[in-house]
Amino acid sequence: MKGTFSWKWAVLALSIAAISMSVGCAKKQTVKSEGAPGAPGGPGEVSAPAPGPVGEAPGKEAPPARPPSDQLASSAQAGVAVTGEKPSQFDDVRFDFDKSELTEDGRRTSQVVADYMKKNPKAKLQIEGHCDERGTAEYNLALGDRRATAVMTYLVSLGVSKGALSTVSFGKERPLDPGHDEEAWAKNRRAHFVLK
Repeated sequence: MKGTFSWKWAVLALSIAAISMSVGCAKKQTVKSEGAPGAPGGPGEVSAPAPGPVGEAPGKEAPPARPPSDQLASSAQAGVAVTGEKPSQFDDVRFDFDKSELTEDGRRTSQVVADYMKKNPKAKLQIEGHCDERGTAEYNLALGDRRATAVMTYLVSLGVSKGALSTVSFGKERPLDPGHDEEAWAKNRRAHFVLK
């Protein structure tokens, strides 16, 4: 009787282990974006190991493999985030790694936006701050906020009414390019303009 009892416990333990493994290895779902015509679906979020408290930390990298879909790459090149953000008539302001200061190119891009806003005083503009996938979600939300605020402050210095502007940070949650390399990360460090 004792031998049968031990055997039943062994079968039960193996059954529980098998169930745990099948439940724990569920595949992530992807979310299709609805952007520009022909914009493909893509991952709703890019996961990477959570590095330490510094955002866009260079020491921790995600796997170097890119999604095999050529459509995802063409979507990112066309300037439509794989998460389906609203297209903009303005270029994005790009930022250096872990920085929120505008570059010379960023100032030129902002000047074009300021000229439009001054010619269209009833227009409302939202500035979205974005980061690459490296760093914690909290740090990147704060960095995205600093980026959006830096652009807003510069637009106000160029004569745009502060009341026509708003900011929001998406941190690393809405990548323009889903890749895991410097080329993709450079595209994702940006401020994006959305006319309201």
